[in-house]
Amino acid sequence: MHLMKVDPRALKENPDRLRQTKSTPQADALLLATIKAVGIVQPPLITPESGGGNGFVINAGHRRVKQAIAAGLNEIDVLVDEPANDNGAMRSMVESIAFEPLNPVDSWRAVERLIALGWTEEAVGVALALPVRQIRKLRLLANVLPAMLDRMAKGDMPNEQQLRTIAAASLDEQKEVWKKHKPSKADPQVSWLSVAQGLQKTRTYARHACFGDDLAQAYGIQWVEDLFAPADEDSRYTTNVEAFLGAQHEWMANNLPKKGIIAETTNWGEVKLPPKAERIHGKPTKSDCTALYLDREGRVQTTHYRMPEAKKPKGKAASGSESEPDDIGAMSKPRPDVTRRGVEMIGDYRTDALREALDRAPIEDDMLMALLILAFAGQNVSVTTGNGGFHHGHSRLAKHTAVLFDGDGKLAFDIDTLRVAARAMLIDVFSCRENATNSGIVARIAGTMIGADEFLPNMGTEDFLSCLSRPALEASCKDTPVLPRQRAKDTRAALAEHFKDGRFVHSVALFAPDPTKLSGWLASSTKAADAAEDPDDVDDELDRIADDPTEEDVGPFREAAE
Repeated sequence: MHLMKVDPRALKENPDRLRQTKSTPQADALLLATIKAVGIVQPPLITPESGGGNGFVINAGHRRVKQAIAAGLNEIDVLVDEPANDNGAMRSMVESIAFEPLNPVDSWRAVERLIALGWTEEAVGVALALPVRQIRKLRLLANVLPAMLDRMAKGDMPNEQQLRTIAAASLDEQKEVWKKHKPSKADPQVSWLSVAQGLQKTRTYARHACFGDDLAQAYGIQWVEDLFAPADEDSRYTTNVEAFLGAQHEWMANNLPKKGIIAETTNWGEVKLPPKAERIHGKPTKSDCTALYLDREGRVQTTHYRMPEAKKPKGKAASGSESEPDDIGAMSKPRPDVTRRGVEMIGDYRTDALREALDRAPIEDDMLMALLILAFAGQNVSVTTGNGGFHHGHSRLAKHTAVLFDGDGKLAFDIDTLRVAARAMLIDVFSCRENATNSGIVARIAGTMIGADEFLPNMGTEDFLSCLSRPALEASCKDTPVLPRQRAKDTRAALAEHFKDGRFVHSVALFAPDPTKLSGWLASSTKAADAAEDPDDVDDELDRIADDPTEEDVGPFREAAE
Protein backbone atom coordinates (compact mmCIF):
# COMPACT_ATOMS: atom_id res chain seq x y z
CA MET A 1 0.00 0.00 0.00
CA HIS A 2 1.46 3.36 -0.94
CA LEU A 3 0.39 7.03 -1.03
CA MET A 4 0.05 8.96 -4.28
CA LYS A 5 -1.66 12.05 -5.69
CA VAL A 6 -4.38 11.74 -8.34
CA ASP A 7 -7.05 13.85 -10.02
CA PRO A 8 -10.29 12.94 -8.19
CA ARG A 9 -12.19 13.19 -11.51
CA ALA A 10 -10.16 10.27 -12.89
CA LEU A 11 -11.32 7.84 -10.18
CA LYS A 12 -14.13 5.37 -10.90
CA GLU A 13 -16.86 4.36 -8.49
CA ASN A 14 -17.01 0.81 -7.22
CA PRO A 15 -20.40 -0.74 -8.12
CA ASP A 16 -20.05 -3.18 -5.19
CA ARG A 17 -19.68 -0.52 -2.53
CA LEU A 18 -21.73 -0.93 0.68
CA ARG A 19 -23.37 2.50 0.86
CA GLN A 20 -25.86 2.63 -2.01
CA THR A 21 -28.31 5.12 -0.50
CA LYS A 22 -27.76 8.81 -1.01
CA SER A 23 -26.32 10.81 1.86
CA THR A 24 -28.29 13.72 3.27
CA PRO A 25 -27.66 17.26 1.98
CA GLN A 26 -26.67 18.30 5.52
CA ALA A 27 -23.98 15.57 5.72
CA ASP A 28 -22.65 16.50 2.28
CA ALA A 29 -22.52 20.18 3.24
CA LEU A 30 -20.60 19.34 6.42
CA LEU A 31 -18.06 17.25 4.52
CA LEU A 32 -17.63 19.88 1.81
CA ALA A 33 -17.04 22.62 4.40
CA THR A 34 -14.48 20.47 6.20
CA ILE A 35 -12.58 19.71 2.98
CA LYS A 36 -12.53 23.41 2.08
CA ALA A 37 -11.25 24.32 5.55
CA VAL A 38 -8.66 21.61 6.30
CA GLY A 39 -8.55 19.36 3.23
CA ILE A 40 -9.09 15.60 3.19
CA VAL A 41 -7.93 14.28 6.55
CA GLN A 42 -8.10 10.56 5.70
CA PRO A 43 -7.12 9.72 2.10
CA PRO A 44 -9.59 7.57 0.14
CA LEU A 45 -8.55 3.96 -0.56
CA ILE A 46 -8.33 2.95 -4.22
CA THR A 47 -7.26 -0.17 -6.18
CA PRO A 48 -6.15 -0.66 -9.77
CA GLU A 49 -8.96 -1.39 -12.17
CA SER A 50 -9.40 -5.12 -12.84
CA GLY A 51 -9.37 -6.56 -16.34
CA GLY A 52 -6.13 -4.89 -17.43
CA GLY A 53 -7.44 -1.31 -17.35
CA ASN A 54 -5.21 1.66 -16.52
CA GLY A 55 -7.70 3.38 -14.21
CA PHE A 56 -8.34 3.18 -10.47
CA VAL A 57 -11.52 2.17 -8.61
CA ILE A 58 -12.60 3.71 -5.29
CA ASN A 59 -12.87 1.10 -2.54
CA ALA A 60 -13.49 3.48 0.37
CA GLY A 61 -14.14 7.23 0.31
CA HIS A 62 -16.72 7.80 -2.43
CA ARG A 63 -18.21 10.79 -0.60
CA ARG A 64 -14.76 12.30 0.04
CA VAL A 65 -13.90 12.08 -3.65
CA LYS A 66 -17.25 13.56 -4.69
CA GLN A 67 -16.96 16.54 -2.30
CA ALA A 68 -13.29 17.07 -3.27
CA ILE A 69 -14.49 17.54 -6.86
CA ALA A 70 -17.22 19.91 -5.59
CA ALA A 71 -14.53 21.85 -3.67
CA GLY A 72 -12.58 22.32 -6.94
CA LEU A 73 -9.49 20.29 -5.91
CA ASN A 74 -7.34 19.19 -8.88
CA GLU A 75 -5.32 16.67 -6.86
CA ILE A 76 -5.94 14.69 -3.69
CA ASP A 77 -3.90 12.16 -1.69
CA VAL A 78 -5.05 8.56 -2.03
CA LEU A 79 -3.89 5.20 -0.69
CA VAL A 80 -3.34 2.57 -3.40
CA ASP A 81 -3.89 -1.05 -2.39
CA GLU A 82 -3.81 -4.35 -4.19
CA PRO A 83 -7.23 -5.43 -5.51
CA ALA A 84 -9.12 -7.89 -3.30
CA ASN A 85 -10.95 -10.97 -4.54
CA ASP A 86 -14.26 -9.53 -3.35
CA ASN A 87 -13.67 -6.09 -4.92
CA GLY A 88 -13.14 -4.70 -1.42
CA ALA A 89 -16.69 -5.54 -0.25
CA MET A 90 -15.58 -6.83 3.17
CA ARG A 91 -13.18 -3.92 3.73
CA SER A 92 -15.93 -1.44 2.83
CA MET A 93 -18.42 -3.05 5.20
CA VAL A 94 -15.98 -3.24 8.12
CA GLU A 95 -15.01 0.41 7.68
CA SER A 96 -18.64 1.55 7.57
CA ILE A 97 -19.69 -0.48 10.59
CA ALA A 98 -16.66 0.46 12.65
CA PHE A 99 -17.16 4.19 12.10
CA GLU A 100 -18.79 5.98 15.03
CA PRO A 101 -19.35 9.72 15.29
CA LEU A 102 -18.00 11.64 18.26
CA ASN A 103 -20.31 12.02 21.21
CA PRO A 104 -21.04 15.59 22.38
CA VAL A 105 -18.49 15.48 25.21
CA ASP A 106 -15.64 14.49 22.88
CA SER A 107 -16.85 17.07 20.35
CA TRP A 108 -16.75 19.71 23.07
CA ARG A 109 -13.24 18.72 24.13
CA ALA A 110 -12.10 18.87 20.50
CA VAL A 111 -13.64 22.33 20.11
CA GLU A 112 -11.93 23.53 23.30
CA ARG A 113 -8.59 22.23 21.98
CA LEU A 114 -9.10 24.16 18.73
CA ILE A 115 -10.02 27.31 20.68
CA ALA A 116 -6.82 26.90 22.73
CA LEU A 117 -4.84 26.68 19.46
CA GLY A 118 -6.20 30.03 18.33
CA TRP A 119 -9.31 29.06 16.37
CA THR A 120 -12.32 31.31 16.82
CA GLU A 121 -15.84 29.98 17.35
CA GLU A 122 -16.76 31.37 13.93
CA ALA A 123 -13.86 29.58 12.24
CA VAL A 124 -14.72 26.27 13.92
CA GLY A 125 -18.32 26.69 12.80
CA VAL A 126 -17.27 27.33 9.19
CA ALA A 127 -14.92 24.32 9.17
CA LEU A 128 -17.60 21.99 10.57
CA ALA A 129 -20.54 23.61 8.71
CA LEU A 130 -22.23 24.23 12.05
CA PRO A 131 -23.94 27.40 13.33
CA VAL A 132 -21.87 29.38 15.82
CA ARG A 133 -24.75 28.92 18.27
CA GLN A 134 -24.22 25.13 18.08
CA ILE A 135 -20.52 25.60 18.90
CA ARG A 136 -21.52 27.72 21.89
CA LYS A 137 -23.94 25.00 23.00
CA LEU A 138 -21.07 22.51 23.02
CA ARG A 139 -18.93 24.94 24.99
CA LEU A 140 -21.63 25.11 27.68
CA LEU A 141 -20.50 21.62 28.69
CA ALA A 142 -17.68 23.48 30.44
CA ASN A 143 -20.35 24.33 33.06
CA VAL A 144 -21.07 20.65 33.77
CA LEU A 145 -19.59 18.89 36.80
CA PRO A 146 -16.53 16.80 35.72
CA ALA A 147 -18.00 13.65 37.27
CA MET A 148 -21.12 14.08 35.17
CA LEU A 149 -18.99 14.74 32.08
CA ASP A 150 -17.13 11.47 32.60
CA ARG A 151 -20.46 9.65 32.72
CA MET A 152 -21.67 11.42 29.57
CA ALA A 153 -18.44 10.56 27.76
CA LYS A 154 -19.30 6.86 28.21
CA GLY A 155 -22.35 7.38 26.01
CA ASP A 156 -24.90 7.92 28.78
CA MET A 157 -26.18 11.31 27.63
CA PRO A 158 -29.14 13.34 28.96
CA ASN A 159 -31.50 14.83 26.42
CA GLU A 160 -31.04 18.45 25.36
CA GLN A 161 -33.63 19.86 27.79
CA GLN A 162 -32.05 18.02 30.73
CA LEU A 163 -28.55 19.10 29.66
CA ARG A 164 -29.75 22.69 29.44
CA THR A 165 -31.04 22.55 33.02
CA ILE A 166 -27.85 20.93 34.33
CA ALA A 167 -25.52 23.43 32.61
CA ALA A 168 -27.55 26.37 33.94
CA ALA A 169 -26.97 25.32 37.57
CA SER A 170 -23.85 26.16 39.59
CA LEU A 171 -21.17 23.53 40.16
CA ASP A 172 -21.94 23.44 43.89
CA GLU A 173 -25.61 22.74 43.16
CA GLN A 174 -24.64 20.04 40.65
CA LYS A 175 -22.32 18.44 43.17
CA GLU A 176 -25.07 18.17 45.80
CA VAL A 177 -27.58 16.68 43.36
CA TRP A 178 -24.99 14.28 41.89
CA LYS A 179 -24.35 12.84 45.35
CA LYS A 180 -27.98 11.72 45.49
CA HIS A 181 -28.33 10.44 41.93
CA LYS A 182 -24.89 9.22 40.83
CA PRO A 183 -24.72 5.57 39.70
CA SER A 184 -24.00 2.79 42.19
CA LYS A 185 -23.63 -0.98 42.09
CA ALA A 186 -27.24 -1.34 43.14
CA ASP A 187 -28.44 1.18 40.55
CA PRO A 188 -25.86 1.60 37.77
CA GLN A 189 -28.17 3.61 35.52
CA VAL A 190 -28.22 7.40 35.90
CA SER A 191 -31.66 9.02 35.96
CA TRP A 192 -30.90 12.28 34.17
CA LEU A 193 -34.55 13.24 34.62
CA SER A 194 -34.11 13.15 38.42
CA VAL A 195 -30.84 15.08 38.16
CA ALA A 196 -32.49 17.76 36.03
CA GLN A 197 -35.52 17.95 38.33
CA GLY A 198 -33.22 18.41 41.32
CA LEU A 199 -31.58 21.38 39.57
CA GLN A 200 -34.74 22.82 38.00
CA LYS A 201 -35.43 26.44 38.79
CA THR A 202 -38.50 28.38 37.82
CA ARG A 203 -37.66 30.82 35.04
CA THR A 204 -39.44 33.90 33.80
CA TYR A 205 -38.46 35.16 30.38
CA ALA A 206 -37.68 38.64 29.12
CA ARG A 207 -39.90 38.08 26.07
CA HIS A 208 -42.88 37.81 28.45
CA ALA A 209 -42.06 41.07 30.25
CA CYS A 210 -44.14 44.18 29.58
CA PHE A 211 -41.85 46.36 31.71
CA GLY A 212 -38.70 48.00 30.37
CA ASP A 213 -35.10 48.26 31.48
CA ASP A 214 -35.92 50.95 34.07
CA LEU A 215 -38.20 48.67 36.10
CA ALA A 216 -35.88 45.71 35.56
CA GLN A 217 -33.05 47.72 37.10
CA ALA A 218 -35.25 49.00 39.91
CA TYR A 219 -36.22 45.43 40.89
CA GLY A 220 -32.65 44.12 40.54
CA ILE A 221 -33.43 41.78 37.65
CA GLN A 222 -30.37 40.41 35.85
CA TRP A 223 -31.12 38.70 32.55
CA VAL A 224 -29.25 35.48 31.70
CA GLU A 225 -29.15 34.23 28.11
CA ASP A 226 -30.18 30.63 27.50
CA LEU A 227 -27.85 29.57 24.70
CA PHE A 228 -29.66 26.25 24.29
CA ALA A 229 -32.82 28.02 23.13
CA PRO A 230 -33.72 28.41 19.42
CA ALA A 231 -31.80 31.15 17.66
CA ASP A 232 -34.89 33.04 16.48
CA GLU A 233 -36.28 33.93 19.91
CA ASP A 234 -35.31 36.12 22.84
CA SER A 235 -33.96 33.52 25.27
CA ARG A 236 -33.06 35.82 28.18
CA TYR A 237 -34.47 34.73 31.52
CA THR A 238 -34.24 35.28 35.27
CA THR A 239 -34.79 32.93 38.18
CA ASN A 240 -35.72 35.88 40.41
CA VAL A 241 -39.42 35.19 39.89
CA GLU A 242 -40.59 37.38 42.77
CA ALA A 243 -38.85 40.46 41.33
CA PHE A 244 -40.20 39.69 37.83
CA LEU A 245 -43.80 39.46 39.06
CA GLY A 246 -43.37 42.63 41.10
CA ALA A 247 -42.19 44.55 38.03
CA GLN A 248 -45.10 43.16 36.00
CA HIS A 249 -47.58 44.26 38.66
CA GLU A 250 -46.10 47.76 38.75
CA TRP A 251 -46.34 47.97 34.95
CA MET A 252 -50.01 46.95 35.10
CA ALA A 253 -50.72 49.57 37.76
CA ASN A 254 -49.03 52.26 35.64
CA ASN A 255 -50.87 51.24 32.46
CA LEU A 256 -54.30 50.39 33.85
CA PRO A 257 -57.00 51.46 31.35
CA LYS A 258 -60.11 53.38 32.24
CA LYS A 259 -62.64 51.02 33.83
CA GLY A 260 -59.77 48.61 34.44
CA ILE A 261 -58.81 46.44 37.40
CA ILE A 262 -55.87 44.18 38.31
CA ALA A 263 -57.39 40.75 38.91
CA GLU A 264 -56.10 37.73 40.81
CA THR A 265 -56.02 34.19 39.42
CA THR A 266 -56.94 30.74 40.71
CA ASN A 267 -54.44 27.94 41.30
CA TRP A 268 -55.20 26.78 37.75
CA GLY A 269 -54.39 30.16 36.24
CA GLU A 270 -58.02 31.22 35.64
CA VAL A 271 -58.79 34.90 36.16
CA LYS A 272 -61.03 35.88 39.10
CA LEU A 273 -63.51 38.51 37.95
CA PRO A 274 -65.73 40.56 40.29
CA PRO A 275 -68.85 38.77 41.59
CA LYS A 276 -71.64 38.49 38.98
CA ALA A 277 -69.33 39.84 36.25
CA GLU A 278 -69.99 38.42 32.78
CA ARG A 279 -66.89 37.65 30.75
CA ILE A 280 -66.92 38.91 27.14
CA HIS A 281 -65.45 36.61 24.50
CA GLY A 282 -66.13 38.84 21.49
CA LYS A 283 -65.27 42.46 20.78
CA PRO A 284 -65.72 44.73 23.82
CA THR A 285 -67.64 48.00 23.71
CA LYS A 286 -66.73 51.30 25.32
CA SER A 287 -68.99 50.59 28.30
CA ASP A 288 -67.29 47.26 29.10
CA CYS A 289 -64.64 46.84 31.78
CA THR A 290 -61.08 45.49 31.46
CA ALA A 291 -59.20 43.16 33.78
CA LEU A 292 -55.41 42.72 33.67
CA TYR A 293 -53.89 39.64 35.28
CA LEU A 294 -50.77 37.48 35.25
CA ASP A 295 -50.95 33.95 33.90
CA ARG A 296 -48.96 30.99 35.23
CA GLU A 297 -45.90 32.00 33.18
CA GLY A 298 -45.96 35.58 34.47
CA ARG A 299 -47.31 37.11 31.24
CA VAL A 300 -49.74 40.02 31.37
CA GLN A 301 -53.12 38.94 30.00
CA THR A 302 -56.19 41.03 29.25
CA THR A 303 -59.84 40.06 29.44
CA HIS A 304 -63.04 42.08 29.22
CA TYR A 305 -66.25 41.80 31.19
CA ARG A 306 -69.47 43.62 31.93
CA MET A 307 -71.52 43.87 35.07
CA PRO A 308 -75.19 42.78 34.93
CA GLU A 309 -78.04 45.27 34.59
CA ALA A 310 -80.11 46.17 37.60
CA LYS A 311 -82.60 43.48 38.56
CA LYS A 312 -86.01 43.77 36.92
CA PRO A 313 -89.22 43.88 38.92
CA LYS A 314 -90.84 40.56 39.74
CA GLY A 315 -93.20 39.37 37.06
CA LYS A 316 -91.31 41.26 34.36
CA ALA A 317 -88.07 39.30 34.44
CA ALA A 318 -89.27 36.48 32.25
CA SER A 319 -90.47 38.84 29.54
CA GLY A 320 -87.13 40.33 28.65
CA SER A 321 -84.48 37.86 29.71
CA GLU A 322 -85.60 34.61 28.14
CA SER A 323 -82.63 33.66 26.00
CA GLU A 324 -83.62 32.29 22.67
CA PRO A 325 -80.55 31.79 20.60
CA ASP A 326 -79.80 28.48 21.76
CA ASP A 327 -80.93 25.32 20.70
CA ILE A 328 -77.90 24.52 22.84
CA GLY A 329 -78.66 23.86 26.46
CA ALA A 330 -82.41 23.78 25.85
CA MET A 331 -82.22 20.00 25.77
CA SER A 332 -82.50 18.32 29.13
CA LYS A 333 -79.17 16.53 28.98
CA PRO A 334 -77.09 16.01 32.11
CA ARG A 335 -74.02 16.96 30.06
CA PRO A 336 -74.87 19.28 27.16
CA ASP A 337 -72.80 19.32 23.99
CA VAL A 338 -71.78 22.91 24.74
CA THR A 339 -71.17 24.27 28.23
CA ARG A 340 -72.77 27.45 29.51
CA ARG A 341 -69.52 29.30 28.92
CA GLY A 342 -69.56 28.06 25.32
CA VAL A 343 -73.13 29.33 24.91
CA GLU A 344 -72.02 32.76 26.10
CA MET A 345 -69.06 32.72 23.72
CA ILE A 346 -71.36 31.85 20.81
CA GLY A 347 -73.64 34.74 21.77
CA ASP A 348 -70.69 37.12 21.64
CA TYR A 349 -69.44 35.65 18.36
CA ARG A 350 -72.88 35.98 16.77
CA THR A 351 -73.30 39.56 17.90
CA ASP A 352 -69.94 40.60 16.46
CA ALA A 353 -70.64 38.73 13.20
CA LEU A 354 -74.14 40.23 12.86
CA ARG A 355 -72.89 43.75 13.40
CA GLU A 356 -70.01 43.26 10.98
CA ALA A 357 -72.45 41.94 8.37
CA LEU A 358 -74.77 44.92 8.93
CA ASP A 359 -71.78 47.19 8.40
CA ARG A 360 -70.15 45.47 5.41
CA ALA A 361 -72.50 43.02 3.69
CA PRO A 362 -74.44 44.17 0.60
CA ILE A 363 -78.08 44.76 1.64
CA GLU A 364 -80.82 45.81 -0.78
CA ASP A 365 -83.15 48.64 0.23
CA ASP A 366 -86.20 46.36 0.55
CA MET A 367 -84.23 44.01 2.81
CA LEU A 368 -83.04 46.97 4.89
CA MET A 369 -86.66 48.05 5.37
CA ALA A 370 -87.63 44.51 6.39
CA LEU A 371 -84.82 44.44 8.96
CA LEU A 372 -85.96 47.71 10.48
CA ILE A 373 -89.49 46.33 10.88
CA LEU A 374 -88.07 43.08 12.27
CA ALA A 375 -86.01 44.99 14.84
CA PHE A 376 -89.21 46.35 16.45
CA ALA A 377 -90.26 42.76 17.20
CA GLY A 378 -87.09 41.98 19.10
CA GLN A 379 -86.77 41.32 22.80
CA ASN A 380 -85.39 44.00 25.12
CA VAL A 381 -85.99 46.91 22.73
CA SER A 382 -88.30 49.75 23.65
CA VAL A 383 -88.68 53.15 22.03
CA THR A 384 -90.95 54.43 24.78
CA THR A 385 -90.61 54.62 28.52
CA GLY A 386 -93.53 52.24 29.02
CA ASN A 387 -93.41 48.59 29.92
CA GLY A 388 -90.76 46.52 28.24
CA GLY A 389 -87.49 44.85 28.83
CA PHE A 390 -84.08 46.47 28.53
CA HIS A 391 -84.56 50.08 27.41
CA HIS A 392 -82.16 51.55 24.87
CA GLY A 393 -81.68 55.14 26.01
CA HIS A 394 -83.24 57.93 23.99
CA SER A 395 -79.91 59.54 23.17
CA ARG A 396 -78.44 56.22 22.10
CA LEU A 397 -81.07 55.68 19.41
CA ALA A 398 -81.64 59.35 18.60
CA LYS A 399 -78.01 59.90 17.62
CA HIS A 400 -78.62 57.99 14.39
CA THR A 401 -81.35 60.44 13.34
CA ALA A 402 -79.19 63.57 13.63
CA VAL A 403 -77.70 63.04 10.17
CA LEU A 404 -81.16 63.20 8.60
CA PHE A 405 -81.72 66.87 9.52
CA ASP A 406 -80.39 70.02 7.92
CA GLY A 407 -79.28 73.18 9.72
CA ASP A 408 -82.87 74.49 9.91
CA GLY A 409 -84.13 71.41 11.71
CA LYS A 410 -85.89 69.96 8.66
CA LEU A 411 -85.55 66.44 7.32
CA ALA A 412 -83.13 66.65 4.41
CA PHE A 413 -81.09 63.65 3.33
CA ASP A 414 -80.02 61.61 0.34
CA ILE A 415 -80.58 57.88 -0.05
CA ASP A 416 -76.98 56.98 0.86
CA THR A 417 -77.21 58.88 4.14
CA LEU A 418 -80.49 57.12 4.91
CA ARG A 419 -78.93 53.71 4.26
CA VAL A 420 -75.97 54.47 6.56
CA ALA A 421 -78.31 55.67 9.33
CA ALA A 422 -80.51 52.59 8.99
CA ARG A 423 -77.53 50.24 9.24
CA ALA A 424 -76.16 52.11 12.26
CA MET A 425 -79.55 51.88 13.99
CA LEU A 426 -79.74 48.13 13.39
CA ILE A 427 -76.17 47.62 14.64
CA ASP A 428 -77.10 49.41 17.85
CA VAL A 429 -80.31 47.42 18.37
CA PHE A 430 -79.64 43.83 17.30
CA SER A 431 -77.80 41.61 19.80
CA CYS A 432 -77.38 37.88 20.31
CA ARG A 433 -75.53 38.15 23.63
CA GLU A 434 -76.64 35.96 26.50
CA ASN A 435 -77.65 38.87 28.71
CA ALA A 436 -80.19 41.68 29.00
CA THR A 437 -79.41 42.99 25.50
CA ASN A 438 -80.46 39.77 23.72
CA SER A 439 -82.84 40.57 20.85
CA GLY A 440 -84.05 36.98 20.68
CA ILE A 441 -85.02 35.03 17.59
CA VAL A 442 -85.31 38.16 15.41
CA ALA A 443 -81.55 38.67 15.58
CA ARG A 444 -81.05 35.08 14.40
CA ILE A 445 -83.46 35.67 11.51
CA ALA A 446 -81.70 38.91 10.57
CA GLY A 447 -78.31 37.19 10.59
CA THR A 448 -79.62 34.45 8.31
CA MET A 449 -81.12 36.98 5.88
CA ILE A 450 -77.88 38.92 5.36
CA GLY A 451 -75.41 36.01 5.47
CA ALA A 452 -73.84 36.77 8.84
CA ASP A 453 -72.58 33.17 9.10
CA GLU A 454 -69.73 34.18 6.80
CA PHE A 455 -68.53 36.69 9.41
CA LEU A 456 -68.34 34.22 12.32
CA PRO A 457 -64.75 33.79 13.55
CA ASN A 458 -62.63 30.64 13.64
CA MET A 459 -63.86 28.56 16.57
CA GLY A 460 -61.15 25.93 16.19
CA THR A 461 -59.31 27.28 19.22
CA GLU A 462 -58.43 25.71 22.56
CA ASP A 463 -60.63 28.34 24.24
CA PHE A 464 -63.82 27.35 22.43
CA LEU A 465 -63.11 23.64 21.91
CA SER A 466 -62.68 23.25 25.68
CA CYS A 467 -66.40 24.11 25.97
CA LEU A 468 -67.47 21.05 23.95
CA SER A 469 -68.39 17.67 25.39
CA ARG A 470 -66.32 14.70 24.31
CA PRO A 471 -68.93 13.45 21.75
CA ALA A 472 -69.28 16.97 20.29
CA LEU A 473 -65.48 17.35 20.20
CA GLU A 474 -65.02 14.05 18.38
CA ALA A 475 -67.85 14.91 15.98
CA SER A 476 -65.88 18.05 15.07
CA CYS A 477 -63.14 15.78 13.67
CA LYS A 478 -65.43 14.89 10.77
CA ASP A 479 -64.18 16.09 7.38
CA THR A 480 -60.69 16.63 8.85
CA PRO A 481 -57.61 14.39 8.89
CA VAL A 482 -57.65 14.57 12.70
CA LEU A 483 -58.59 11.30 14.41
CA PRO A 484 -60.07 11.30 17.95
CA ARG A 485 -57.41 10.61 20.58
CA GLN A 486 -57.68 8.58 23.75
CA ARG A 487 -57.64 11.76 25.82
CA ALA A 488 -60.03 14.60 25.02
CA LYS A 489 -57.35 17.23 25.60
CA ASP A 490 -55.14 15.59 22.95
CA THR A 491 -58.05 15.62 20.48
CA ARG A 492 -58.66 19.27 21.31
CA ALA A 493 -54.98 20.19 20.80
CA ALA A 494 -54.86 18.34 17.47
CA LEU A 495 -58.00 20.13 16.22
CA ALA A 496 -56.67 23.52 17.34
CA GLU A 497 -53.42 22.86 15.48
CA HIS A 498 -55.33 21.75 12.36
CA PHE A 499 -57.53 24.86 12.33
CA LYS A 500 -54.72 27.24 13.35
CA ASP A 501 -54.51 28.71 9.85
CA GLY A 502 -58.05 27.77 8.79
CA ARG A 503 -61.62 28.36 9.93
CA PHE A 504 -63.98 26.14 11.89
CA VAL A 505 -67.55 27.16 12.74
CA HIS A 506 -69.52 24.79 14.95
CA SER A 507 -72.97 23.99 13.59
CA VAL A 508 -74.70 25.14 16.78
CA ALA A 509 -73.29 28.65 16.26
CA LEU A 510 -74.95 29.20 12.87
CA PHE A 511 -77.67 31.86 12.75
CA ALA A 512 -80.53 29.78 11.29
CA PRO A 513 -83.03 29.39 14.17
CA ASP A 514 -84.63 26.08 15.10
CA PRO A 515 -87.61 25.55 12.72
CA THR A 516 -89.90 24.53 15.57
CA LYS A 517 -89.11 27.66 17.58
CA LEU A 518 -89.46 29.80 14.48
CA SER A 519 -92.90 28.30 13.73
CA GLY A 520 -93.99 28.83 17.33
CA TRP A 521 -92.83 32.44 17.26
CA LEU A 522 -94.65 33.11 13.98
CA ALA A 523 -97.82 31.44 15.29
CA SER A 524 -97.80 33.50 18.49
CA SER A 525 -97.16 36.68 16.49
CA THR A 526 -100.09 35.87 14.18
CA LYS A 527 -102.45 35.27 17.13
CA ALA A 528 -101.32 38.51 18.71
CA ALA A 529 -102.02 40.36 15.43
CA ASP A 530 -105.49 38.77 15.09
CA ALA A 531 -106.31 39.62 18.68
CA ALA A 532 -105.34 43.25 18.14
CA GLU A 533 -107.84 43.65 15.27
CA ASP A 534 -110.98 43.41 17.45
CA PRO A 535 -110.68 44.50 21.09
CA ASP A 536 -114.17 43.16 21.91
CA ASP A 537 -113.22 39.69 20.72
CA VAL A 538 -110.13 39.94 22.86
CA ASP A 539 -112.24 40.75 25.95
CA ASP A 540 -114.59 37.81 25.27
CA GLU A 541 -111.67 35.47 24.80
CA LEU A 542 -109.97 36.69 28.00
CA ASP A 543 -113.22 36.19 29.93
CA ARG A 544 -113.39 32.60 28.65
CA ILE A 545 -109.78 32.00 29.61
CA ALA A 546 -110.36 33.47 33.07
CA ASP A 547 -113.19 30.96 33.65
CA ASP A 548 -111.36 27.89 32.29
CA PRO A 549 -107.71 28.67 31.33
CA THR A 550 -105.42 26.16 29.64
CA GLU A 551 -101.77 26.40 28.81
CA GLU A 552 -102.61 26.35 25.10
CA ASP A 553 -104.85 29.38 25.64
CA VAL A 554 -102.56 31.31 27.92
CA GLY A 555 -99.19 30.54 26.31
CA PRO A 556 -99.58 32.49 23.04
CA PHE A 557 -101.07 35.51 24.80
CA ARG A 558 -98.29 35.50 27.38
CA GLU A 559 -95.68 35.35 24.60
CA ALA A 560 -97.45 38.12 22.66
CA ALA A 561 -97.57 40.31 25.74
CA GLU A 562 -93.91 39.68 26.35
